[in-house]
Amino acid sequence: MQRVNQLLRRIPGWAVWLVGALPLALLIYDVFAGRLGVDPVRDIEHRLGRTALYFLIGSLAVTPVRRIFRINATHLRRALGLLCFSYAALHMAAWVVFDMGLLWSQMLKDVLKRPYLLFGMLSLLILIALAVTSNRISIRRMGRNWQKLHKLVYAAAILACLHWLWALKLWSGWPLFCTGLILFLLALRLPKISRSISNYHSKTVS
Repeated sequence: MQRVNQLLRRIPGWAVWLVGALPLALLIYDVFAGRLGVDPVRDIEHRLGRTALYFLIGSLAVTPVRRIFRINATHLRRALGLLCFSYAALHMAAWVVFDMGLLWSQMLKDVLKRPYLLFGMLSLLILIALAVTSNRISIRRMGRNWQKLHKLVYAAAILACLHWLWALKLWSGWPLFCTGLILFLLALRLPKISRSISNYHSKTVS
């Protein structure tokens, strides 16, 4: 794994942002090429939301992959998290601008009609707090509270899954797979499982 880690260390944060911008570029291309479905606004919202969830999965996978496979991509986690936040914010903006037409009364009616929107909003609020405090100054000033705050990403992940699954009228395999993957990644953080992984590596090394 040493060679893999050496390669990962050479990947700069801007490269993650460059790759992370590709889904947005493809979406913009599809909009202007008229390649969206019969409901373009829904397609835009769904693609942005799904992409946010994929980057969330990527950021959640960093720690388990390091613990289990000894592959260290910790320095890329901040970019993955901020990409998740960016796509989630665009997902929300698409709903506010394209779907609701900036009509606040219409938004309130829509939230009352579709309560799962609240799960998405709560998840986005958490992601905003995490994005604002993802810099080194906040880490120094907040100390141990920074780690406590950023553990809220686990709640944001669960809320995002509930938002997605509830929004679907028919659950297909892919959303269920993504939800199961997120729950699996969260379960790997449970103290008992985390200790078992550490003990396994200790025995392997000895």
